[in-house]
Amino acid sequence: MTDKQDMPRALAVPSSRVSRFTRLGAMTAGVAGNMAVNGLNQLVKGQRPAMRDLLMTPQNISRVTEKLAQMRGAAMKIGQLMSMDSGEFLPPELAQIMARLRDDAHVMPPAQLKKVLTANWPDGWLGQFAQFDVRPIAAASIGQVHRARLKDGTELAIKVQYPGVAQSIDSDVANVGALLRMSGLLPKGFELAPYLEEARKQLHLETDYVHEGQNLARFGRLLADAPAFTVPTYFPEWSTREILAMSFVEGAPIETAFTQPKPERDRIADALIGLTLRELFDDGLMQTDPNFANYRYDPATGQIVLLDFGATRVLDAKVVDQYRRLLVAGLSDDTLEMGKIAEEIGFVAADTAQRHRAAIRDMMDMAFAALRQDDPFDFTDKALPRAMQNAGMALAEDGFIPPPLPIDVLLLQRKFGGMFLLASQLGAQVDLRGYLQRYTGV
Repeated sequence: MTDKQDMPRALAVPSSRVSRFTRLGAMTAGVAGNMAVNGLNQLVKGQRPAMRDLLMTPQNISRVTEKLAQMRGAAMKIGQLMSMDSGEFLPPELAQIMARLRDDAHVMPPAQLKKVLTANWPDGWLGQFAQFDVRPIAAASIGQVHRARLKDGTELAIKVQYPGVAQSIDSDVANVGALLRMSGLLPKGFELAPYLEEARKQLHLETDYVHEGQNLARFGRLLADAPAFTVPTYFPEWSTREILAMSFVEGAPIETAFTQPKPERDRIADALIGLTLRELFDDGLMQTDPNFANYRYDPATGQIVLLDFGATRVLDAKVVDQYRRLLVAGLSDDTLEMGKIAEEIGFVAADTAQRHRAAIRDMMDMAFAALRQDDPFDFTDKALPRAMQNAGMALAEDGFIPPPLPIDVLLLQRKFGGMFLLASQLGAQVDLRGYLQRYTGV
């Protein structure tokens, strides 16, 4: 195994349930202690302490982000989900705490890495490699990726799961839930439990690398006729529940495409949006994580490299039909039908106040008015997202509490938001009308 001296932030991952529970508990207690002390100091000064101000201190932010970065796993994954700038339900104060987690994972030291590999691979495995770089080329919430070369010359990318992550999902999710509730930043009446439960189930799936490998192979077959994309080849003989082996594919971060000429940026955004709609309406199978790190760009070929299929989901056919009918109603400017389908999907509940229903219909009208235009959709125009954001904030300030959404809907909305953000960063214009006509006939 090849060693490097500049290993970034190598720190062993706490692997036992007791250790992880203790560390998360200590973090929560530490944050609570800081809040109590700061609140008492403000009371002594005759000031009324605000929960948000007590939580959002530099000391607390550092404590939370550093501990979650060290823990990785479910704790860090939930933090990353909160920090996605794509319209999640959490207020900006809490999202700020988590934003630093996007690129702030520690990595396993070589000794811990080798222990995991030896536990998963047969004796003498190292003798089959010409090179194995212990310095990861990527590190995220659940695992880190290493480049290696077999003696027959095959170049591999090997994702190695952090030890103890899968076994500690339940306790990690419970502890992060406790931190959220303690923060006082969640909207009054917001039902957190259904979201934590869905996160727990999704994370159990994402830590099964055999499941992810099968998704990887399935997408490779589905996109064999799509020259815009490259999907790595799955190597099941080197894969286990904790290790995923795939072919190494050259590519740069998708952000490097932001400086390409505009026609190329438009083409990239068009391909990604077309893929999202194909996943939804043609295949019923979607990679639901729009993290930019899951997309890479090969400037030599123009291909988009697709990575990380742990969050792949077979979509409920009922939900797919609801979205198709919603598009038909919206493109047809049928406001009454839009309202009915919005309730079917779960955007509003039976007891949602009429003024809140009207506000949500107005937001939908804004979006569909833009989609009904024949001109290419301009993702650089900030007017629509700004208007939608202002309307959403007004709804929240008026006391609207969104009902718990079905997991498919939640993941779809996150994917749409992520694609919108990526197309916006690309500064692209895309013929959305043409795509929507294909899938709706309107």
